Amino acid sequence: MFRSSPLRPSSTSRSSRRSRGTRRTALVAALAVTASLTVPAAAGAAPGTGHPKPPVKQPVATGYGGAVSTVDPDASRTALEVLKRGGNAMDAAVAASATLGVTEPYVSAIGGGGYITYYDARTRRVYAFDGREFAPERMRQDSFIDPATGKPLPFDQAVTSGLSVGVPGTLAQWDLALGRFGSRDLGTLLRPAIKVADRGFVVDQEFHDQTAVNEARFRDIVPTRKLFLPGGKVPEVGSVFRNPDLAATYRQLARRGTDWFYEGGLGAEIARTVARPPVDQKATRAVRPGLMERDDLADYRAVRRTPTHVPYRGTDVYGMPPSSSGGSTVGEALNILGNFRLDPRDPVTALHYYLEASKLAYADRGRYVGDSDKVHVPLDELLSSGFARERACLIKPDQAAAAPVAPGSPDGSYEPCVPPGTQTRALAVEGPQTTHLVVADKWGNAVSYTLSIEQFGGSGITVPGRGFLLNNELTDFSFQPPAPGQAPDPNLPGPHKRPRSSMSPTLVLQDGRPKLALGTPGGSTIITTVLQILMNRIDLGMDLPTALGAPRATQRNTPQVFAEQAFIDRYGRDLAARGHRLELFPGPPTGVIGAATGLEFLRPGLVQAVAEPTRRGGGSALVVRPAR
Repeated sequence: MFRSSPLRPSSTSRSSRRSRGTRRTALVAALAVTASLTVPAAAGAAPGTGHPKPPVKQPVATGYGGAVSTVDPDASRTALEVLKRGGNAMDAAVAASATLGVTEPYVSAIGGGGYITYYDARTRRVYAFDGREFAPERMRQDSFIDPATGKPLPFDQAVTSGLSVGVPGTLAQWDLALGRFGSRDLGTLLRPAIKVADRGFVVDQEFHDQTAVNEARFRDIVPTRKLFLPGGKVPEVGSVFRNPDLAATYRQLARRGTDWFYEGGLGAEIARTVARPPVDQKATRAVRPGLMERDDLADYRAVRRTPTHVPYRGTDVYGMPPSSSGGSTVGEALNILGNFRLDPRDPVTALHYYLEASKLAYADRGRYVGDSDKVHVPLDELLSSGFARERACLIKPDQAAAAPVAPGSPDGSYEPCVPPGTQTRALAVEGPQTTHLVVADKWGNAVSYTLSIEQFGGSGITVPGRGFLLNNELTDFSFQPPAPGQAPDPNLPGPHKRPRSSMSPTLVLQDGRPKLALGTPGGSTIITTVLQILMNRIDLGMDLPTALGAPRATQRNTPQVFAEQAFIDRYGRDLAARGHRLELFPGPPTGVIGAATGLEFLRPGLVQAVAEPTRRGGGSALVVRPAR
């Protein structure tokens, strides 16, 4: 039988004003030098030489005692070590994400935010923790309108600016989640990441390429250039990248607690950096100042929310509610698919229904989903079986509907069928550069966690001397209010509002026990990737490694279906015969959709961890005790 691990001691000191609280440990260490460096990696270096070895990745691991899957071997090893030392799944997830802040600094950092879904084996319930960034108090609906032109800012100008930076939520989310389910304090869980930041990690092709993509804008921002272009160059593959600035920041967080970030000196540094981005005086790039002030950080709260839930083919699928659109859109699409028989012997028809269900669910996402703390989201109706049946009746078995399709009416009054519409809001830009991890422990607890700073490199702005980039998550808002007479947009900017996200950390239960945990990066393609993996596994009978590795396509209510080349080669002709227009996914990176991680609970105690075999360089799956 599964049982939960004991909760962390309740004697941990907390601020009387917030649930976030302050975590303090006895961890004391000297501050490291405040510059990153790269040095050539010694091939096959022996222990004690100071040079880390290139990581070894394995995409599948099956065993007992706990399991983890991330995109990065250092992060996976961190989580595994926490599990081996008696920590639980939440402890391991936080420790792994802190390490990802070192080794995957362009997609995850304490300058960003994310979402956690958590299965607690003791109560057999699923919980959700919202650590999404929110906008400063001074943010308005027209904040992304250029006053000189009256038009929305060009996206590239909006991204690389203080205006794009939301108040980071990661640390508050860790604090909230550990306070409820952790058994280790934050300082202890930061130690492995501090070690990696001090020792360094071997630069792989993915890190090199992500740096190269950002090279031009990194050069224009002084602390970013100093940190990520050491010696003025993109780090070479095989060199060792160190980040002693981040190690020092983590040490200070371990000693001072998270209030140092939200109410203390570090928060003041963040607000100052956003308000006056540290741009090279010789740069010609226009980097607009942001609206964030110190009080915005002090006002930030991570939020515990009720997860979304839909039954599907004998399972219970739990996801992230608004401010994410992941749980509602995955759930609605599953409800629509539940009206059809999907036969593994006829994958083309199954994929046709998958694409059409996605199209309809995305139309409803764009019309109705935003930050539920600020706008009304008809979540219960969006996830109702009646609404799903009404939407499903629009799908023809042999003909794709012309996209974009119009949203439905989740009003509680559902007809057998309604005529298809012709107008909807255009798909908003949402950066695909995110990361996801999954962890299970020996007690049967499970975490699905998606975290991000938005684009590769976020805003491009590094807090001077602190070793981390700030996010550009506010570019997930719609930039322009709708024209008079058009339907309202639930995703317009506003004070302390969270921009809509597609992050979809998903947990699937069967008979009250975990069956699957999965998620992926990919911006607005996250939803379709999670949906396709679920369909592959549940409906088409694939095992999880095959379901996760299968070629992907994404339909987000656009005229085209964007797909990976292998998908086009395998299914393109047959789907085109039904009216689908397939084109190669433009990326970045071109032709690659997502980088998923997943767990499958094969039987009590036995877990299979699965990572990408090749996408984005492949991931790292580990278990505490491999099955023989």
